[in-house]
Amino acid sequence: MTDVQRRWYPLAGTKAARRGAAHAAAREAPKQGPIDPLTGPKLALAGRVVTMDDAFTVKTDAVVFIDRGAIVAVQNRALPAPAGFDDVPLVDTSGTLFPGLIELHNHLSYNALPLWSPVPKLFQHRGQWPDHPDYRKLISGPMKVVGEYRDGQGKPSLLAPLVRYVECKCLLGGVTTSQGIMLSSNAGVQRFYRGILRNVEQTDDPDLCEAQGRIADVDAKDARSFLARLEKEDSCFLLHLSEGVTKSVQADSVARRHFLALQVAPDQWAINDRLAAIHAAGLLPEDFDVLAHHGGAMIWSPLSNLLLYGATARVDAAKRAGVRIGLGSDWSPSGSKNLLGELKVAWLYSQHVLGGLFGARDLVAMATRDAAAILKWHKALGTLEPSKRADVVVIAGKVGDPYEALIKAKETSIRLVMINGVARYGVLGLMGALGPQGETLRVGGTTRRLFLKQETADPDVAHVSLSAARSALRAAFRELPKLARELENPKPKKATRAALDAPEPVVWSLALDEIQATGVDLRPRLPFNGPRDFTGPDRVSLRATAAPLSMILQPIALDPLTVVDDPNFLSAIANQPNIPDHIRTGLAKLY
Repeated sequence: MTDVQRRWYPLAGTKAARRGAAHAAAREAPKQGPIDPLTGPKLALAGRVVTMDDAFTVKTDAVVFIDRGAIVAVQNRALPAPAGFDDVPLVDTSGTLFPGLIELHNHLSYNALPLWSPVPKLFQHRGQWPDHPDYRKLISGPMKVVGEYRDGQGKPSLLAPLVRYVECKCLLGGVTTSQGIMLSSNAGVQRFYRGILRNVEQTDDPDLCEAQGRIADVDAKDARSFLARLEKEDSCFLLHLSEGVTKSVQADSVARRHFLALQVAPDQWAINDRLAAIHAAGLLPEDFDVLAHHGGAMIWSPLSNLLLYGATARVDAAKRAGVRIGLGSDWSPSGSKNLLGELKVAWLYSQHVLGGLFGARDLVAMATRDAAAILKWHKALGTLEPSKRADVVVIAGKVGDPYEALIKAKETSIRLVMINGVARYGVLGLMGALGPQGETLRVGGTTRRLFLKQETADPDVAHVSLSAARSALRAAFRELPKLARELENPKPKKATRAALDAPEPVVWSLALDEIQATGVDLRPRLPFNGPRDFTGPDRVSLRATAAPLSMILQPIALDPLTVVDDPNFLSAIANQPNIPDHIRTGLAKLY
């Protein structure tokens, strides 16, 4: 585990003494090893194979041979099977195989919330929209209730349903890797939820270095400390930067100042090849030159930027400068439901605004090989090649341009999602042929199967089905005012001597970085015009926290897992005032 994941905060007084045992237990939990240990059976998947290798090889009729979670060979179907695979049955996918989609930015904890519809005004930077009354009523308030609510035994009854639901939402969109869900305990320890998806911030795998998505507050507020932290890391830092827009190339902006504050000296910047700037929407062309010169990358979230600011990052300038680009859907309140949707928005933006600057292959690379390179995972993931991990997504059909086929694929087009050689989601025929049994669900009127059993499962979530998670969250979202009142007026617990003497049990809750202090930050908050002029906005204003949540919250709907099963999503996009016409009208045509 990394130092951020091991971080615990100083505790004082008698409460600290009572928490000692709980603290040690939380800190010393054994590492569980890589997600889905590499012990899986031999498999042979046939179809059109889009390798995403250096030559962008596409094999029109090929077989991917898998053993113990890794790819052994990718070869034409007519060739003899590799040694040891003679008796392995061939599973014809009737589709096109791609590497699993790697999402480099998503606040997964918030992905049960529906789209903010409509976004009430045009914002200029990230410091503005958290102050709007709608934000606390529709986003931060509901998440605070979900993250802190306890059942009659004092356990976080909504945490397990939430993490199960949002991970399945990713799977249904072909996503095999995303940013993780951070948890915080009453013992002061933080950890990442361990689930079905690969978590970029905690892999417990020597071949997949753990990215950092948060930085200690002290380093986030001092440029030299920030640079020193970057220089001593071997892995990637995925940090929010310049979340807003700079309208004119002659103008400055609050969002751009976030970037300019990274300059330590005339020829020295707190940027290196470990920094991946999330959003980077306020950067001007010359800023991308600086980012490229120092080896930095960026993560593009076009739909969220367009919804909030009416514009997005100057990705054309980033491409000209040679900046490597990855993709992220940000979160469901202002973004796509999944990375498959974000690919569609990026495609529309490229076609209608950038004159087709990014082809379909370029965009698919952002979600596969380029994303893996940003994470420094390129030796293990991002392509379908021998020795790589068997993270695979299969879409229906084997004709036409394969890259455009993925861009234009509907959620109902996804036939299989595999992580580490384990079939996690797919159509009944493929899931049955590959062995896993599990719960069924309906997607766009067709029956699919989910396999959620996992040797390294989080014990709190292992027993929770998607169906149970959906029911629990729907009920909680209907009763938000009631749950908020219970949080505000907790029932007193009867104190006993035994209870006072016993160590306090470890209880985990969501670490909601966007709305509460956790000791670490998602973004640099560096001084620009002097020691008191910090570029990072406050997490939440005093004005926004005046009224009790029970007085402002209303029942809300649980966000459906897919666009095809959400009758309101595309119409809500069409009614968003800040989105350009080509997105508002064009997105529906791609679904």
